[in-house]
Amino acid sequence: MVRVYGMAESGNCYKVKLLLSQLKQPFEWIETDVTRGATRTSEFLARNSNGQVPTLEVSPGVFLPESNAILGYLAEDTPYWRGDALERARVLQWMFFEQYSHEPYIAVARFILLFAKKPDHPLLAEKQKRGYQALGVMEQHLSSEPFFAGAHYSIADISLYAYTHVAHEGGFDLAPYPAIRSWLERVRAQPGYVGMRG
Repeated sequence: MVRVYGMAESGNCYKVKLLLSQLKQPFEWIETDVTRGATRTSEFLARNSNGQVPTLEVSPGVFLPESNAILGYLAEDTPYWRGDALERARVLQWMFFEQYSHEPYIAVARFILLFAKKPDHPLLAEKQKRGYQALGVMEQHLSSEPFFAGAHYSIADISLYAYTHVAHEGGFDLAPYPAIRSWLERVRAQPGYVGMRG
């Protein structure tokens, strides 16, 4: 059984929880609160020298960090990462987009408001501006495709769903994005779906 070191309120950790649930793969969850310094201990840094969650313990003493790398590892040889080289590259395309153009803005705005509770933070407006740019890219794509890698739900959708479905907690209004809202419903309808908070 794999072991996940994660924080329940983290979208990056939720990605792993959601995929494991959809795979019906048993796992042990070790709650690891970043806000209380749990990832800065010598014990945790021995597992992940970058001091971040999620960290997957694949087998005793073998650790894999980085949420999207974990998704790729878990989804190998499953319907969640199918197809030929180009189809699989399309999945990676959107997962790279999530980490470069989406998560640094939508997730950070959420952290500022939900965890730091600093609505007057000097970075918030810029984070929200760039977050809305990412939502615009997503809306355009989803206006003609049901999922990010085409016709099939994949780990690209899991990656982008994690912070998009709680974007309102970062001050984002999804009302002007009907294609995104429809996609969120399609993700919630997938077999084995579990919410971030249970």
